[in-house]
Amino acid sequence: MVVNDLVSRRFVVIAERRAFSAARRRETMTDHKIGTREEWLAARLELLKAEKALTRRSDELAQWRQRLPWVRIDREYRFETDEGKASLADLFRGRSQLLVYHFMFGPEYTGGCPACSAIADDFNGFAVHLEHHDVAMIAVSRAPIAALQTYKRRMGWKFTWASSLDSDFNYDFNASFSEEQQRSGSIDYNYSTLGTAPGSEGRQDRHRASLDFSGEFAAMTGTDIPTYTREAPGMSAFVLSDDVVYHTYSAYARGLDALWGMYQWFDRAPKGRNETGPWFRRHDEYTRDSQ
Repeated sequence: MVVNDLVSRRFVVIAERRAFSAARRRETMTDHKIGTREEWLAARLELLKAEKALTRRSDELAQWRQRLPWVRIDREYRFETDEGKASLADLFRGRSQLLVYHFMFGPEYTGGCPACSAIADDFNGFAVHLEHHDVAMIAVSRAPIAALQTYKRRMGWKFTWASSLDSDFNYDFNASFSEEQQRSGSIDYNYSTLGTAPGSEGRQDRHRASLDFSGEFAAMTGTDIPTYTREAPGMSAFVLSDDVVYHTYSAYARGLDALWGMYQWFDRAPKGRNETGPWFRRHDEYTRDSQ
């Protein structure tokens, strides 16, 4: 009886392994077009024409950004940095240009936004090059400076990060929103008005989904969706000329895609971004089984 049980179990294990192997084979089978090297090269050359056109267009847009009128900043903003209190002009640190990343880390968060964290993972590598070419680069969030310092140590980041907790900076540059703005039924983000009334549909739902992935990212910051979405990602550029600070450019939402290093690589991978939900984590939260 025992022998029969062992044999039966062995057959079950073998059957399960075969079923698993068959499933894996089905997963790896593809209905993608298969071609010869000559066919691939012909298609690649056609794509290359489009890529070159996009590159030229991107160069034109960069010049267009640089031709935007400058807007004088007369309002006094105060920040808290590792070195103490600072003005907006102080953040330039002797340079004539300043790039700010509006990092989603509100006062109620227990950790930085996972998406912003994935973007910020690249900052250590390139910030030093910007700073040696007359451009200061800094992240700004509304969380207290102590919380930013703790999180920065956890992530192993070295770039400059300032708190705007006691300032309207993030609000004025449409990267933070008050509870009153949420209750009013609309907020301004990415140069358009997004409805936030309870039960609202359409653009605001897509906006929330793009920031939150149905609440999972909010939970990862220790908040709920309303609290989480009172912060939003963005970047702003400033110039210091004759001791006067001017605002030159800001971008939000998909306008940040080009600044997100990992997506530029995914866009060149065979399956592209290949995402249906919140797949990525902070870099210290991955496990061997997270594949």
